[in-house]
Amino acid sequence: MEVSDEDPAYVVRFKAKFQEDLASRQEHTNNAWLKIATALDPRFKDLKSLPKTDREAVWTTLGGMLRSPPRRSPHTEDGPPKKKMNILLQMGSDSESEEEVQPDRAIHRYRAEPTTSMEDCPLQWWSSHAGAHDKLAPLARKYLATPASTVPCERLFSVAGHIVQKKRSALLSENVVKLVCLSNWLKDE
Repeated sequence: MEVSDEDPAYVVRFKAKFQEDLASRQEHTNNAWLKIATALDPRFKDLKSLPKTDREAVWTTLGGMLRSPPRRSPHTEDGPPKKKMNILLQMGSDSESEEEVQPDRAIHRYRAEPTTSMEDCPLQWWSSHAGAHDKLAPLARKYLATPASTVPCERLFSVAGHIVQKKRSALLSENVVKLVCLSNWLKDE
């Protein structure tokens, strides 16, 4: 994509715009999210796509995520506040380091598992291994269930837009759903 002397003016403008667009997309990419998602994908958990110097930082970040308590809605009250409950539990406990070791142990167990083949679905792997990795499984569902692109959603809205036109504006929502499904099924055949 480098501009050369032989390129016509329109190609030079295209290359410049393309590089500008690519740079802005790279700037707005959430790399931390992508690194965590890569670590939680059993196919890529060796993190070979990252420089060796960055790999351990990803696991450290993941360990920190496991140590921090999950966020709860402030509107739910189901018993005494968690902070008071934790203080009461810690007063009776003689071991304080077990909470700190637990996330590291969970990550170590996950890293010891063999990587899966490229054909395997990571969400199915986590579903079948959720019992062995109960701390990491919710994080994996959160990070791996995010669609990589918005293309399927945009395609669905496009099909619905073709179905619901001025002449068909009186269609019930149930019928629109049925027509969209039929359109999708007929396309697959």
